[in-house]
Amino acid sequence: MMTEVRNGLLYTKTHEWVQRMDDGTAVIGITDHAQHEAGDIVFAEVPAEGTEVNAGEEFGALESVKTVEPLYSPVSGKIIRSNKALENSPETINTSPYDDGWLVVIKLKDAGELDGMMSASAYSSLIN
Repeated sequence: MMTEVRNGLLYTKTHEWVQRMDDGTAVIGITDHAQHEAGDIVFAEVPAEGTEVNAGEEFGALESVKTVEPLYSPVSGKIIRSNKALENSPETINTSPYDDGWLVVIKLKDAGELDGMMSASAYSSLIN
């Protein structure tokens, strides 16, 4: 099975992706590799808008038929949007992890935190 790794995104060792936006925000999701490993996702717990998160700390969880996996925030900041569609359709993370299955949008506290993340090629090396 081929795992999609998208160019232009940043990646973490805990299998989250980050898309930096020009307005000082970042969209966060889990990678295609992570959703394959999790199996069929049946519940997504993501933080409410207004929640402050810190890089490396747990900020939610994904429940699949196999397991419950914690979600780790790749960056520090404030949640300004949560993907409310996941409440009724958590399986969207399986079918569209990079598009419709995004988790949250965070207003970055320190854009420098992005410097330590992996490129698509480095993440591909990690998972292969």
